[in-house]
Amino acid sequence: MNHYPLIEQAIRYIDAHRHEQPDLTTLARALGLSPYHLQRVFQEWVGVSPKKFMQYLTLQHARQQLQKARSVLDAAYDTGLSGPGRLHDLFVQIQSITPGEYRRACAGIKIYYGKFDSPFGDCMLAATSRGVCFMGFYAPEEKETFMDDMRQRFPLAVFIADPAQTAPYFERIFERRYKNKRIELFLKGTPFQLQVWEALLRIPEGLVCSYGDIARMIGKPKAGRAVGHAVGQNPVSYLIPCHRVIRSMGISGDYHWGAARKKALLAWEAARRDEESDI
Repeated sequence: MNHYPLIEQAIRYIDAHRHEQPDLTTLARALGLSPYHLQRVFQEWVGVSPKKFMQYLTLQHARQQLQKARSVLDAAYDTGLSGPGRLHDLFVQIQSITPGEYRRACAGIKIYYGKFDSPFGDCMLAATSRGVCFMGFYAPEEKETFMDDMRQRFPLAVFIADPAQTAPYFERIFERRYKNKRIELFLKGTPFQLQVWEALLRIPEGLVCSYGDIARMIGKPKAGRAVGHAVGQNPVSYLIPCHRVIRSMGISGDYHWGAARKKALLAWEAARRDEESDI
């Protein structure tokens, strides 16, 4: 069962009442659930209690994670983008569109797409024969938004609804038995965007960076605003973890697929990171 809609409801309520720090009973009543059921849903979805989950959503926690990430990433600056820790680029391999393909706007290229049930709600995933080219989270009624997003990036491509073609990619992304299996990405972006997206792959799961941190990582410390724009243009949600970039003061900021989903992603990853550190 997909519990994400309930998790999103809880996040919205917690955000609206964060100064009150609602307890389990209050939160359960607001969601129309018993405290027992709410506790069970949270444990199944993220592995922690609602109280612990609330701690992951606080500004204080975000600031602490920023400091942790900086201490980890500072060690990588002298070696470019080699990065420490669990490097996603070991199993997420980027292939960029060639200059000729860029000029032709990928005319005639076949892009297969399908909808899947992810831990974070409905996920739409698109891929060519060379790898995943687009991925995002959409409500059922937002299929046309997804298509518009893809058409803007690949205006002359041929789009084919065929979940069977994209299902193997989805399984490698979200199913634990495929953890760390290589995933190919086929991306259309400017050299600067590709540089920023590659830098995002170096942010360890469960930690966050600021736009300024990413600008420093790519050797352009004054390009924070341009970095922010490139982060916002990321075509592959979750795999290229743009959700791990927040403002320098710890505020999570905007997210193309919704502020509540960004908070859910960050809290989910923080809980997984804590769980792995306890093993």
